[in-house]
Amino acid sequence: MTPSMKSSATKIVALIALIGLALVPVIGSRAMVQDLFMVLTMLVLALNWNMLAGFAGLVSVGQQAFVGIGAYGMFAAVILWGLDPLIGIVVGGVVAVALSIPVAFFAFRLNGAYFAIGTWVASETVRLLVAQWKALGGGTGTSLPKGTTKEMFGVDVVKDLIGGSSSAAADALTYWLALALAAATLLAGYMFLRSRMGLGLQAIRDNAEAAKSVGVDPTRLKALVFVLCAFGTGICGALLFIQITRVTPDAAFSVVDWTAFVIFITVIGGIGTLPGPIIGVIVFYVLQRALADYGTVYLIVLGLIGISVMLFARKGLWGVFSGRTGIELLSLRHPAPRRP
Repeated sequence: MTPSMKSSATKIVALIALIGLALVPVIGSRAMVQDLFMVLTMLVLALNWNMLAGFAGLVSVGQQAFVGIGAYGMFAAVILWGLDPLIGIVVGGVVAVALSIPVAFFAFRLNGAYFAIGTWVASETVRLLVAQWKALGGGTGTSLPKGTTKEMFGVDVVKDLIGGSSSAAADALTYWLALALAAATLLAGYMFLRSRMGLGLQAIRDNAEAAKSVGVDPTRLKALVFVLCAFGTGICGALLFIQITRVTPDAAFSVVDWTAFVIFITVIGGIGTLPGPIIGVIVFYVLQRALADYGTVYLIVLGLIGISVMLFARKGLWGVFSGRTGIELLSLRHPAPRRP
């Protein structure tokens, strides 16, 4: 099979998968819609973290800061300013970008493990500050006003389309937004990494000094990626808490839910690859469903699996599969320049 045929087959499979996922609210149960919503939002978070750590070499353990501030930005837009939650999603992304600039100014002065610790400290600082925001409940948090999600723009249209209650229509709407966000994040990441800027980013990750010698500005490029990933993470955080409908500082800035699990997904799937987070989120969901009733055993098993993959399959499950079969999806290889 020629490369062009492989590319066409990949596009067809991706289109079929996208159509199938889009039809879930129409043909599936509400429980399935809610489960897949969480899968898609975790995929978005994993894709953004993978862009940072896997391609830019920025191992952040403070991405929960942007999830939390995105959620609180959305709640502020709805409760304090009376805006529609869908507009609040955009507000959440913009607020996350605003936060990322001072965080980057501070964290980019650190390297390696110090950078990781610095981002976590920044996240905890933001959490403590938000906990003093009395207008949004302070340390105990707050909930969206009753009926807010049922009155979102587009809910009535979705209700007429799929039937059922307003609550089911709101779930379907947020699900479709999560699906669109996941598809857009994956496509944007692929196009960026295939561009000259993406090639420069990967060159910085592999050898910053060599990248500098050919005219790449590591600080500027990494800062751009950091801000863009903050925007995507903030939007995802706002969307998550529209579905949850209640926010508290501990929930919104949870390092376990929004960073530790995301790192697990990316590592077991294959860090530094685009299909890796997709494989990782599927495995994570299956394990979560199978082991959730076992309490702390569930977390222990996740930890053991993560350690095993890091020791014996450092390229992740997708890396092992691709290496043994030769199958490459969303390949980021750049063709060698043609000689005149």
